Amino acid sequence: MKKKVVCEMEVTVDIMGGKYKAIILYVLGEEGTKRFGELKSFICNVSHKTLTNQLRELEDNGLVQRKVYPEVPPRVEYSLTEKGKTLMPILEAMCEWGEKNMGDKYELINPLCE
Repeated sequence: MKKKVVCEMEVTVDIMGGKYKAIILYVLGEEGTKRFGELKSFICNVSHKTLTNQLRELEDNGLVQRKVYPEVPPRVEYSLTEKGKTLMPILEAMCEWGEKNMGDKYELINPLCE
């Protein structure tokens, strides 16, 4: 069953929505393929469960690819798909907008945007 949406922006927000999804996508887009622990180090205070869930949702939406290597212990790497790469201009615009509109209300503790 298809989800009914009011407009096209709702699709984008629904797929990218989630506290850390935009950051995950941006890190993978700028830094390239990363392992779970490496992603976790970029995102302050994210729980293991939350990061796992957000990565799964991004994978289900075709934005992130998960590659498991048959090693002991298993090595898992995450990267952007071609579809995920198409979001980079949006993410870069979000970075620029956030930087320009941060004001005195926010304190930047882990700058990711260049």
